[in-house]
Amino acid sequence: MVDITGTSLNGLAARYAAALYTLASEQGALDETAEQMRALGRLIKKSPALAALIANPLIDAAAAARALDEALAGQGVSKLVRNFVGVAAANRRLRDLPMLIEGFAAYEAARRGEIVAHVTTAHPLSEEQRRQLRQRLAESGYGNVRLAEHQDESLLGGLKLQIGDRLYDATLKSRLNRLNYSLKGAA
Repeated sequence: MVDITGTSLNGLAARYAAALYTLASEQGALDETAEQMRALGRLIKKSPALAALIANPLIDAAAAARALDEALAGQGVSKLVRNFVGVAAANRRLRDLPMLIEGFAAYEAARRGEIVAHVTTAHPLSEEQRRQLRQRLAESGYGNVRLAEHQDESLLGGLKLQIGDRLYDATLKSRLNRLNYSLKGAA
């Protein structure tokens, strides 16, 4: 078992990730599975209908699993990844699918010696910003880093960076909140 301490991987996601990683490795399809899991995560984020389907606890799990399997088969997704989604649906964990996908990415990164840095920004990062961020992380001792980018327009500007249990908040929103708090204390 790989050491995943320092990651935000909980027990459930770790178990599913380890199982999928082991099966993909045994079948010699680890790289393909990893890419398909990343693509599935992007698909869920970009499709409100799909996100609503997996988040709705009132939808019959078997019907949802069949619909997802057909949609994924049409996208050329491997049987292994489709079975993974089917197992999650059968175990009534379809609403946890985004977490399971992130868990697999973190598990895979840990197995490859990578560190996953979750970067949340108000706007997408440019290639230059990504390069500079990776360079600063390398200078801070985080050599082999994979950036997992998220967007939250409510941050206004700046970025929030989470590596394992550490959170670095350099957002405009948090700076304004700190200023507001300090001004209230001075009054």
